[in-house]
Amino acid sequence: MASEPCDACGKDVRIAGGIGDLWNFPTSSSGGMTLELVDGSEHFLCFECMERLPGDREPTAEDVAAL
Repeated sequence: MASEPCDACGKDVRIAGGIGDLWNFPTSSSGGMTLELVDGSEHFLCFECMERLPGDREPTAEDVAAL
């Protein structure tokens, strides 16, 4: 099982897929994803932090830093 820290909260997040899943066959899915924001920045965020991004406009790197 692979994991990566969330860029906002730092929590270690499971990433589904990869060679480790060939042998384990875990039933859980990924706990986050990489987002490419309108300002050109990319951030790996857990689903909880993605929910906290502003919904009334396109989020930016400043919004991720504010989390």
